[in-house]
Amino acid sequence: MLTSFDNIPAADRVIVALDCDAWEAIALADKLEGHAKWLKIGMTLYYAEGPAIVKMFKRRGFNVFLDLKFHDIPHQVQGAARSAAASGADMLTMHTVGGVAMMEAGQRGAVEGAGEYGGEVPATLGITVLTSMSPEALAATGVARPLPEQVAALAAQTAEAGISGVVASPQEAAALRELLGPDAYIVTPGVRPAGAALGDQSRVATPAQAFKAGASHIVVGRPITEAADPVAAFDAIAAELESASR
Repeated sequence: MLTSFDNIPAADRVIVALDCDAWEAIALADKLEGHAKWLKIGMTLYYAEGPAIVKMFKRRGFNVFLDLKFHDIPHQVQGAARSAAASGADMLTMHTVGGVAMMEAGQRGAVEGAGEYGGEVPATLGITVLTSMSPEALAATGVARPLPEQVAALAAQTAEAGISGVVASPQEAAALRELLGPDAYIVTPGVRPAGAALGDQSRVATPAQAFKAGASHIVVGRPITEAADPVAAFDAIAAELESASR
């Protein structure tokens, strides 16, 4: 299925995950400026530095994926999403298992925060099943249905809640694209270039496989950030994706 993201340059659909401390994150951003468009700030960096780190990267021209995975009562998630959007974040996340009412509250908060910031409403993404989880790990939490069915059920609730899309493994991307249609954001972590170490990821694919399956964006961390030359590693992934799309 063709998507609304297919005409965006491949390099602008690769999100570099800065799961490190501030000094290292800033050094990486210095190197990647002019190459990468998107940076991901997760809990490690945000809890240490707060909204200031988002605002700094925004001033430098990056788009920021703020991945804090909100999961609380609707009132709290609405406030968290408002604060995240007011910092300038371009994407934010919440756990779909919080339910439709919670996700609706998150969307309201994102709209409110964007009004305070004076920018566009960020993409709001629902976390389905973490890419570090295997079917066995999911079953151990008490979820009886197969992992793909759990992902699809939770993704359907994001559409009901009116948020922008999902975060899911690239192995579920094709089914989710069929379910959610061409305009949904489908952001896939667990992406590893061929031959790269898996780290703590269980359900992975190469960048080209993820895009072919229907991902709107891919998240790549250690294969770029821990490379001897992060810029060369980023450019190699972008070149692979451009070549695969021809």
